[in-house]
Amino acid sequence: MRVTVLGAGVVGVTSAWYLAADGHEVTVIDRQPLPAQETSFANGGQISVSHAEPWANPQAPWKALKWMGREDAPLLWRLRVDPAQWAWGLRFLRECTAARARANVGAIVRLGLASRTALQSLRRELALEYDHLERGILHFYTDPGEFEHALPQAALMREFGCDRVPKTAAECLAIEPALAGSRVPVVGGTYTAGDESGDARRFTEALAQHAGARGVRFRYGETVTALLRDGDRLAGVRLASGETLRADMTVLALGSYSPLQLRPLGLRLPVYPAKGYSATLTLPDGVVAPSVSLTDDGHKIVISRLGQTLRVAGTAEFNGYDTSLNSARCAALLNRTREIFPALAAVSQVDYWAGLRPATPGNVPLIGDMAAAGLAGLWLNTGHGTLGWTLACGSARLLADLAAGRDPGLEATPYRFQ
Repeated sequence: MRVTVLGAGVVGVTSAWYLAADGHEVTVIDRQPLPAQETSFANGGQISVSHAEPWANPQAPWKALKWMGREDAPLLWRLRVDPAQWAWGLRFLRECTAARARANVGAIVRLGLASRTALQSLRRELALEYDHLERGILHFYTDPGEFEHALPQAALMREFGCDRVPKTAAECLAIEPALAGSRVPVVGGTYTAGDESGDARRFTEALAQHAGARGVRFRYGETVTALLRDGDRLAGVRLASGETLRADMTVLALGSYSPLQLRPLGLRLPVYPAKGYSATLTLPDGVVAPSVSLTDDGHKIVISRLGQTLRVAGTAEFNGYDTSLNSARCAALLNRTREIFPALAAVSQVDYWAGLRPATPGNVPLIGDMAAAGLAGLWLNTGHGTLGWTLACGSARLLADLAAGRDPGLEATPYRFQ
């Protein structure tokens, strides 16, 4: 088949790779001059199946209300005159029941485990280098209440196959000795030995090179202005240059911008941008810094060692398509990091970034064809929220399996557009 993939982030490039591996003629379109220049550029760096608890859970509405108006809040909902935001918010509330949260955790864990295995296989096959570390992920807690909340969540993830194991404070310090200097004591944690970390941008760039060598055509600096419908099929796309690209299969992997392409066709995709922030600290020689990837659940911050840098990322700000840096939220990342690792106060080179993460109300991505919605030929691979890097390889393999009519070894229903 002729396949057009819209988007050259980690999800789009992995989709192109697996589809090309099946012998399809693949073209990737992206408005940026290089791959991984938007949401995949400077994310938290975690391959974190253990981060499967969705934002939508029974405690979430009360936390959101408590944090309302706080510029440094882990989750900040900025009310806008935006029907899409309000519609998404109502669906989010429906996902906050215990039953829905449990189902969503299961869907995320199953896809995450498959994705982690696929990534490892791809890394071995292509000898990919992207500052990856296989030292697990430690969720640590400085608040006893947050730790107590984490224990049943960890048990639920173990039920679905994710090895997230409770640890005492002493065991946390043994896993990551740099935590011993924290100004606030660690009270406990959970550790997932199978999780990993690595630079999503470097991975995407490297895989794009391999995909190009395999025959995938990348067209950078091109903007899609319209999806072209022909009855109940998607015939192709129109570019800003006026050129029309026709394809048998078009994959929408534009992250937060995916819904904007579908609105003119009368389709409402339940994806809304959740702005996340990151700070990248360049580490001088000899500074005390963690080497195990960490998640500070209470503050919704992740910390990953990427070579001689430390990536600190997190928070969610629902403010439409605004990508500007908020100084208070940037400061919150750095202040918390220095509270946990006081030695990092000496680090002077800090680079800040903000990107839009494509969130579905239940944090479960949308993967599969749109034929049931009256638009055959259009396929989705979007809505991964904070877990695009974690779920990318598994999502792309699932997409390719479904397109080929193969059994993916994974129940696809939870990821279908409904």
